[in-house]
Amino acid sequence: MPVSLVTGGAGFIGSHVAANLVEDGHQVVVLDDLSGGYLENVPRQAAFVQGSILDQLLVDKLFSDNSFDFVYHLAAYAAEGLSHFIKRFNYQNNLIGSINLINASVNHGVKCFVFTSSIAVYGALQPPMREDMTPIPEDPYGIAKLAVEQELRVSHEMFGLEFVVFRPHNVYGERQNIADRYRNVVGILMNQLLKGEPMSIFGDGNQQRAFTYIGDVAPVIAAAVRYPEARGQIFNLGADVSYTVNELARIVADVMGLECRVRHLEARNEVKVAFSDGSKAARVFGKGQTTALKEGILRMAEWAMVHGARESCVFQNVEIVKNLPPSWASVISRVG
Repeated sequence: MPVSLVTGGAGFIGSHVAANLVEDGHQVVVLDDLSGGYLENVPRQAAFVQGSILDQLLVDKLFSDNSFDFVYHLAAYAAEGLSHFIKRFNYQNNLIGSINLINASVNHGVKCFVFTSSIAVYGALQPPMREDMTPIPEDPYGIAKLAVEQELRVSHEMFGLEFVVFRPHNVYGERQNIADRYRNVVGILMNQLLKGEPMSIFGDGNQQRAFTYIGDVAPVIAAAVRYPEARGQIFNLGADVSYTVNELARIVADVMGLECRVRHLEARNEVKVAFSDGSKAARVFGKGQTTALKEGILRMAEWAMVHGARESCVFQNVEIVKNLPPSWASVISRVG
């Protein structure tokens, strides 16, 4: 029985990957600090360790005690827009924590390191983004993700560490943290509707994204280690049909049976159109299922309405306040 570590396994994508690994016969250990996830998300068959990937001693002990065959690294703070204003926090959590895991993987002979990167590495390149494009990230979050990708490449060249990198985009579905006001637009809109508030949209709402249902991507990530041809490769992962944020808001309200009330906020600095080409992943892993946006939104809405609204958390200790979007600046605290 393979032994696998899933970081961020109490979070959204990580918990679904952990569940798929359990179904595939893996012995799973979940490491999560519960800063953005919930203990209820962890599969009951998995062993749970509460802690941070920044705790090098804890990470090293976990690897020594468990002899992991595979590492699935999904722990991250994935707030692209906010990352401009929390640079130190971003690089510590999304880069330095990843290095702790890579070091331990090399030292303990891990067979394959599966890393969840992001479409954010592409920045404003012309969509659909392809893996053979030269990434030009436009925010610190994308920069950190790209740095980890490059570190995996050189760790393979120097130490033989096998890896697979996925670049998913705009994933939504059951168990998403709808309390997070800075990331995951589907969850934000649903939580606002559940609280009787208008849906907040930055700018004119014509930003285009391809929204990806969790059930279409988690099984692929979990199965990656079974495909020798995937080793050393980078794959886009997600839907290839784009929608505007305005269209998304109408679908969410319609599915939840609520009035589509929208509040347009001041535009923020973000990529206008972003979606990727998933043909490479389809060639290696097979076409797989593709859930229509309205069907996926319906499944998530049914889950969200059972669990109810969650109080939105305010990010503490912002490092830079210059050019912070006004809607964030009014409810946010500054470091020091």
